[in-house]
Amino acid sequence: MSNFRVQGAGLGLRRSLLAEIANHPPLQTVGFYEVAPENWITLGGRYAKQFRSLTERFDFVCHGLSLSLGSSDPLDEKLVLDIKAFMAEHGIKLYSEHLSYCSHNGHLYDLMPIPFTEEAVRHVAGRIKRVQELLEQRIAIENVSYYAAPGQEMAEIDFFNAIVQEADCDILLDINNIYVNSVNHGYDAEAFLRAVPGQRIAYAHIAGHYVEAEDFLVDTHGAAVIDPVWKLLGKAYELYGVFPTLLERDFNLPPLAELLKEVETIKAIQDAWRSEHAKRSA
Repeated sequence: MSNFRVQGAGLGLRRSLLAEIANHPPLQTVGFYEVAPENWITLGGRYAKQFRSLTERFDFVCHGLSLSLGSSDPLDEKLVLDIKAFMAEHGIKLYSEHLSYCSHNGHLYDLMPIPFTEEAVRHVAGRIKRVQELLEQRIAIENVSYYAAPGQEMAEIDFFNAIVQEADCDILLDINNIYVNSVNHGYDAEAFLRAVPGQRIAYAHIAGHYVEAEDFLVDTHGAAVIDPVWKLLGKAYELYGVFPTLLERDFNLPPLAELLKEVETIKAIQDAWRSEHAKRSA
């Protein structure tokens, strides 16, 4: 029996996809959906009815955009409680957030990197604990892409693991972010992956990126997933077993049929590694 709250291969639900998926849900392909709660809490009218028709039939998770866990601003506890009510209303299984911040005396409209310091570990872990207390459940924290590391005292993986340990939270493992950061900051993606506490993985993201230069990638979620990222996902399954994995696509959205092909690729890699694990344990 799986301990995961969702199963299989997932798809990030964007509003432009809502009607098509509500009318013709891809039952054999998508195991769960993900939404940013800030974009859906205030939904009304036809959109709200279509969304409800999906949450009544399928598993959903929430992926927050604006809780700003690394900020020095006061934690937005009203937002946390609004998210809690939204999750209860729709039977949503899990809440995840970015290990970053997006506010400083007002919203910055971007996900900014947290300094990799012991002080930041204590600050962010305390905020995560408070969110978990308010939600009355563990949340999953995502390893993020970053392009500068001001005031760095620790390696990224040590910083990430220290927060997860101190906060006693779960992990949303973003495979593309590991790859992007490994290229931009010159580290071994597989070594990073091996150092993650795999027992805490709740689910994963996989996405595409933009190649600005050979040694500079931009995490856009606006392109197809490339082979090295697919291979890194397979390595993660090899190390930790198969876990739920969701395709993120935020920009340059292709037709739904193209997105579903990538979701089917996730399923194919999952099936291959389930078979491989079965052989090894036989």
